[in-house]
Amino acid sequence: MKIGVPKEIKTNERRVALTPSGAHALVQDGHQIILERGAGVGSGFEDEEYARVGAAIAPEAAAVWGEADLIVKVKEPLPEETAFFRSNQTLFTYLHLAAVPYLAEALVQSGTCSLAYETVQLPNGKLPLLTPMSEIAGKMSVQIGSHLLESYVGGRGVLLGGVPGVPPGEVVIIGGGAVGTNAAKIALGMGARVTILDLNIDRLRELDDLFEGRVTTIVSQPFYVEEAVRHADLLVGAVLVPGAKAPRIVSEDMVKQMKPGSVIVDVAIDQGGSIATMDRVTTHEHPTFVKHGVIHYAVANMPGAVPRTSTLALAHATLPYVRRLASLGLEEAIHRAPELRGGLTTYEGGIVHRVVAEALGYEARPEPFPSV
Repeated sequence: MKIGVPKEIKTNERRVALTPSGAHALVQDGHQIILERGAGVGSGFEDEEYARVGAAIAPEAAAVWGEADLIVKVKEPLPEETAFFRSNQTLFTYLHLAAVPYLAEALVQSGTCSLAYETVQLPNGKLPLLTPMSEIAGKMSVQIGSHLLESYVGGRGVLLGGVPGVPPGEVVIIGGGAVGTNAAKIALGMGARVTILDLNIDRLRELDDLFEGRVTTIVSQPFYVEEAVRHADLLVGAVLVPGAKAPRIVSEDMVKQMKPGSVIVDVAIDQGGSIATMDRVTTHEHPTFVKHGVIHYAVANMPGAVPRTSTLALAHATLPYVRRLASLGLEEAIHRAPELRGGLTTYEGGIVHRVVAEALGYEARPEPFPSV
């Protein structure tokens, strides 16, 4: 199979979907790799490293999209990339279609088969291709929030760890999944006071055990959310409903009650955001805006700021699935690795993922490869 790796064109996105070691494995499997020139440079991988293991280097994106049977990317295609879509091609990448209706329409109209990293789901509910980036984004959320609290960038001048005689900052995390857990790890490491809210009481028990009582765990109900948000120096949105738009947990009235110069980092912004005042997506180049005196950070590709780490983490997770898709074909790969079924999003001109279809107002098509 011909596997294409285009260069990411989202603003300040320097990750790449395939490393030289991954290219080597696929070439050894008997496949052809077509890499767009410079695709790996932002993550520290030169074209020569790919060429050395047998990959072909294409001068432009059109050649990659035009020749490949399977396209592997990191971020969702931008409007200018949708012109390359065709029906006899499979796209494997993060899609987050609930937040980008134009992309869903382009995939449906072109008949392109697409699989979304973020909805590949194991029987135990874990998301193996989303988790690595959630871990990174969770850790980054507190690292970034700590910086934004500094007064010279407009923050309220709070050191999250405090010092002897001065209380530490308050970090409130909405959501106790991979993002929230990793945010809590960094916040605790800095010495902050940490509160995690989640709907799942069993998950709160797990977090209480994991952190040995060092975090405050609260059931996510509007009354308790409002109380926690009011006291937060740093609020981290870490809510996820796989495939769907993120639910709005924090209202605008709650944000209005926050302290001037406090900070919100909404990791769920790539799924529409879980904070009502997150009414726009920002970039690494211009990452923040201020509303009601509160600094809002709304970058949809946070892990792109640490591309070397992010590329390696993502590629290690995706490569086994890329190898299955390339060697077995879509149907057999799904039968051998049933978790891929959750990633199958569009197929032959329709949306087959029920949650994504509902989020976008489409009627879901029947599952094309029923279990045997």
